[in-house]
Amino acid sequence: MFDVIRIPAFKDNYIWLLRGGASAIVVDPGDARPVLDVLERGALSLAAVLITHHHADHQGGIDDLLARFPAQVFGSAAESITGITTPLHGGETIRIAAPDAEFRVIPVPGHTRGHLAYYGAGCLFCGDTLFGAGCGRLFEGSAAQMSGSLARLAALPDDTAVYCAHEYTEANLRFALAVEPGNQRLQDRVRDVSAARAKGLPTIPSTLALEKATNPFLRCAEAEVIAAARGRKADVKNAAEVFAVLREWRNGF
Repeated sequence: MFDVIRIPAFKDNYIWLLRGGASAIVVDPGDARPVLDVLERGALSLAAVLITHHHADHQGGIDDLLARFPAQVFGSAAESITGITTPLHGGETIRIAAPDAEFRVIPVPGHTRGHLAYYGAGCLFCGDTLFGAGCGRLFEGSAAQMSGSLARLAALPDDTAVYCAHEYTEANLRFALAVEPGNQRLQDRVRDVSAARAKGLPTIPSTLALEKATNPFLRCAEAEVIAAARGRKADVKNAAEVFAVLREWRNGF
């Protein structure tokens, strides 16, 4: 088991540090300095690094961390990841002895070609695939790939804690309301998130149940979401096509 520590980085990134005893795992360390600060304050040794995808704000701190700790580095075999020691394809289960942690590796292409998510102990570390009330842009993959990736994540238990890599929830909710203004759970979330952000509080982690109730990209089979998509492209025929319309709409929102 582990405790999850949020480490803010850059403008709106979150690096996640998983602490168990005197050991730690870090997820997507784009910047080493704030990670090293937390490790030093807690007298922690870094055992492993989990990378969801190759973008610099997710792996840029690896070299400096490895200069201090002989950590394992897990990441996609399909992407260029600094210092990788254990290349992954998705579908594996990885175990890290200290802290005692086990993760299911889920392939989630779309944002990038080899994007991975890590699920363990009821926690989902999903990088830039699933956001609070949103999803990642399609830089390397297709809408069909991302739709399938989100479906895999949506199949996890509803009480899964969703640890994404950016604080984008408030902006995403503005788009979600444009898609589904009649959703009362969404209206409630807008109010709650607005109050949290006004106090400088984070909105992450969320839960998968909350995302399924309020995130339009996980609601592509809902009548109001379908109607909104058809208002922009009349001939959408299935949830994957609804997703593609929503993603294009969000790009210019």
